[in-house]
Amino acid sequence: KNAKFVLLANNPPELQLKVISQLKNNPFIVVDSMNLWINLSRDKLLDVIKKANVLVINDGEARMLFKTVNLVQAAKQALQLGVQYCIIKKGEHGALLFTNDKHFSAPGYPLEIIKDPTGCGDCFAGGFIGYLAATKDLSFTNLYSDGSFPILIIMSKERSERDGETKNRD
Repeated sequence: KNAKFVLLANNPPELQLKVISQLKNNPFIVVDSMNLWINLSRDKLLDVIKKANVLVINDGEARMLFKTVNLVQAAKQALQLGVQYCIIKKGEHGALLFTNDKHFSAPGYPLEIIKDPTGCGDCFAGGFIGYLAATKDLSFTNLYSDGSFPILIIMSKERSERDGETKNRD
């Protein structure tokens, strides 16, 4: 209840709203979602996003949620809901980071073989909020200039490769 940084990962928006209602001291909130909740609880999901500081979403979900094929327009709509940052993950193509007045594109880290990318988005969101909690520097300059945003993408890709090899040995 007294956390300074909160990651609301892939859970029903109704549960995410319940968690938010119990938080004290106005923590920094990162929200992640998926197509299931966009289809089943779109309005509640939008309510969650309005209470978050960061939206982390993949490109297909961004298009679905904001009803546009244009990712810049999708990010703009997310920012209009009140988030400070919108991160759109593009799988092997990297990710896009948007604020109201800036944007940054981090390329993907090319891998020869991707065995199972399950959980890479969760790793990305967790690494992102962990970095912010550790540095306490939420500035765009910090995220862009020290390389942390691209490094998170590489870490997510390496997790995919490592877990795929583990699964193949079992």
